Amino acid sequence: MRQLGSLRQLDSKKTAKRPLDIYIFNVQRLEENPFTSHYEQLLYLEKLGFNVEPVKKLCKGIEPAIKEIERIGSIREELGFGTDGAVIKVDNLALREILGTNFKTPRWAIAYKYPPERKETILKDIVCQVGRTGAITPMAILEPIKLAGSTISKTTLHNEDFITAKDLKIGDHVIIQKAGDVIPEVVEVVKYKRTGEEKEFKMPDVCPVCGAPAVREKGEAVKRCIGIECPARKLRNIVHFASKAGMDIDGLGYAIIEQLVEKNLLNGIEDIYYLKKEDIASLKKNGDKFASNLINAINASKENSLDKLISALGIRHIGTKSAKILAREYGSMDKLMQANEINLSFIEDIGEITAKSVCEFFAQDQTKELIEKLKQAGVNMQADEEEEKDNRFAGMTFVLTGSLEKYTRDEASEIIEKFGGKTSGSVSKKTTYVLAGEEAGSKLTKAQELGVNIISENEFEEMIK
Repeated sequence: MRQLGSLRQLDSKKTAKRPLDIYIFNVQRLEENPFTSHYEQLLYLEKLGFNVEPVKKLCKGIEPAIKEIERIGSIREELGFGTDGAVIKVDNLALREILGTNFKTPRWAIAYKYPPERKETILKDIVCQVGRTGAITPMAILEPIKLAGSTISKTTLHNEDFITAKDLKIGDHVIIQKAGDVIPEVVEVVKYKRTGEEKEFKMPDVCPVCGAPAVREKGEAVKRCIGIECPARKLRNIVHFASKAGMDIDGLGYAIIEQLVEKNLLNGIEDIYYLKKEDIASLKKNGDKFASNLINAINASKENSLDKLISALGIRHIGTKSAKILAREYGSMDKLMQANEINLSFIEDIGEITAKSVCEFFAQDQTKELIEKLKQAGVNMQADEEEEKDNRFAGMTFVLTGSLEKYTRDEASEIIEKFGGKTSGSVSKKTTYVLAGEEAGSKLTKAQELGVNIISENEFEEMIK
């Protein structure tokens, strides 16, 4: 794969600097073909000066071929290139024509894969890396060792459970191999070599990058950083904040955000509201109009409802629906930030896990600093005042199924919630109405079986007039 990447380089000067080589293994086409065997072709290519596979042998029968495979396996480390197997081929070209090929492979050749090469080295340390989703991954720092054609000095240890299952300690002698002769992995510990000086490893309770809490939730194998301003999560957090599920800033998509981050014009979410027109215009040729439109979209997002802001913050377990519940319940960002876990957990559709997640999020200094900066930028922190609220759907649960002509699912859900109703993803006896569009499926069938009221889009429109 490394060679393939080199050949695809757009800059041929970079390719020229890399020590690429090739072995020719076949004469693909010759006007007057004098050959009767593949081995003859290889000798001919060698005579012409081409590099030909040096480890080749013409065997008279299967037994010598098997012995040759075993011999090649024993000298793999001495070869000047990496190999994960050997191929037995029918030498006679006429017989090859008779045998032919199946859908994917020739019938005249078969590959033998060697077991992954294993070697012993020392686990010098375990360090943690933070991915863009906040996942904290332990990495093994190894005494460098040559394995299957490359030097291995580190590899992933996946998660806390993997370390526990392998009983890994810092300072251990470990056996490593390359999975599929590509990805290095720790196979086992050489326990009889332990001296008693080895150290237990414990996953951190705080993010090694930003110091925010590192949380492992029930049912998950990984710990995650929950810091909204964590540099390791920066790009993903900004993208979510600007997305349709967040502040819905038209024009501020992944590609533009990536460019702004690379140019150090966006170092955190709050920087969105301090961007200058000239900074944005510099990203595109003749970008003045684009920059004007984007600045207008950013300024317009400051007036978004509180629930949009709550959803945009990317609090774990908080989506657009629960963000609306929190905005309606607390009325302002300040009150939500002061909410305690017990009160939150008693709110319908919130619960204990979500309540804990909300409190942990707002307890962080970096969250408080971000909210303060957004306030200073003029971002709305108050819920919409609802005078004479229409609760015509209060106590009702709707299930949407099929394709609607006049509304998206989200738009129909917003209307239902605006009138005090709820939406659900599954039909039960507690369902009040099933709103069925074109090509409605199993939900419609279940509603019919349970005797739940089924309404069309036209009937829904009559209900919301």
